[in-house]
Formats: sequence, C-alpha cells, structure tokens
Amino acid sequence: MMVVVVALALVVDATNFVTACASSAQAYKTATLLKTLSVNALISGEIGVGKKTLAKYILSDAQVYDASEYEKILIVLQNVNEIIIVNFENIPNVKKVLDLVKEKSVRLVATATSSFYNEYIDEAFSVKFNIPSLKERPEDVKELTELYMKEAAQLFNTGTQLNIKNFKPDLSQNSNSLKRQLMISSLLQDINDVELMDIIENYFEDKLGSNSDYRNFLYLYEVPLIRAGLSKFKSQLQLSDKLGLNRNTLRKKITDNNQYL
Repeated sequence: MMVVVVALALVVDATNFVTACASSAQAYKTATLLKTLSVNALISGEIGVGKKTLAKYILSDAQVYDASEYEKILIVLQNVNEIIIVNFENIPNVKKVLDLVKEKSVRLVATATSSFYNEYIDEAFSVKFNIPSLKERPEDVKELTELYMKEAAQLFNTGTQLNIKNFKPDLSQNSNSLKRQLMISSLLQDINDVELMDIIENYFEDKLGSNSDYRNFLYLYEVPLIRAGLSKFKSQLQLSDKLGLNRNTLRKKITDNNQYL
C-alpha cells in the first residue's frame, strides 16, 4: 500500500482555515481532495495545531471519539462507515482497532502526536499528515492574532482595540495558548485597580500558608512593574529614577527575578 507523507502548515479553529502561508493554502487543497477519497488518514502534530478540526473537515459527518473511549470505539466500529479517533497514540491495542477497521471496511481519520509510531501504521493509513507548530509559521500567527482579537471584541462587547505593539505570542500550545492569551488580554485591558486587586486576592486565597509568603510572592508585584518600566523607559537608569530606587537596588531586583524577565 502506498504511503503518502505530507508536511502541512495549517492552523484552524472551529470555523476557519488560516492560510496565510503558501503551505497552509496547499494543505487546504490537500484536505479538500481527501474529502473525495475513500482512504484512511493519520494527522499528527503538537497540541493546538488543528488536527481534530482538519479531521472533521475531511469527514464532516463522522462521529469523533477519544482514544480513552477504547471499549466504546470497539462497539461503534461494528456499526459505522466512518469514524474519527483523536489522540490515537493512547489506544491500548492499536492492532485490534486497525484490524476491526479493515474487517468492517470503516474509513478512519485519526490524530496523534508527531512522535507517535506503531508497526501497523504504514499499512493501515494511506495518507499521513504532520502539521508543523505555529513557531514555524509566523504569517499564520499574525493571521490568527487578528482573528482572535476580533472574536474577543465581539465576545466582550468592546470597541477598544487591543494594543499588541509589544505583544509576545504564547505559542507553548500553539493556537490554544495563543487564543487564551489574547482572550485574557482583551478581557483585562480596561481593568481598574479595584478589579485587579480582587483578582490578585482570589489568586492568593489558596496560595498563602507558609511563614515567608510575603517574600515568596513579591515577584508578582515586582516583575510586571520592572517589565513595564524597562519597556517604557528603555534603561535601568531612568527606571530607577522613576521608581525612586537606588540603581543597585533595582539591579538586584532584576537579578533576583531574572527567570521572569
């Protein structure tokens, strides 16, 4: 059986394929083609790159099951023509599932992490996709940022545009972390001091308890202040003056909080 390995650069959310990169546009064409083919496909990649959404785009009428629902999947495979299984790397018995897929002539689209490999994969899946992380596609990050900002404005009913001049996108979980970051930033952009103190108070509620909590949590105040000050005044000298701190004191605080700066 011929195995086609396609490297995709595709980012999707519930309703959109973002195709800012040439490779993303090609991915959309590939996925569209797969909608017309009766072959099994395996989509791999990190969390938040759109594996599940791409699978649902290919098999729009198929039910989606997580690999943790193993026993249920075995039952379902007896009565369906097509199925989507996400987190396929967690299937307890890959061979048993793939044998059943073949026996019942079920079309399968599965998703898994990039590192997933099993001896039965190449034979079972005619097409394999690996979706690169957002760190490899800055054009798509820009497109997604604008998309999520518009979504946040509608959700929170605000006409204020989020200032992203010094925005550093959180791509630790690709589109998942980026969207969460932008939603939180949009929600908090007009926060007042009382609301901010309420949030911090709620955060501390379950954290306090040791004999050195003041020192342990001081960084939550100092780090944002230093970050903002260095961004605004561009030098430690000016910042120490504005904060009314000795330069050596400020330098020590920067050193102490170096992991966050």
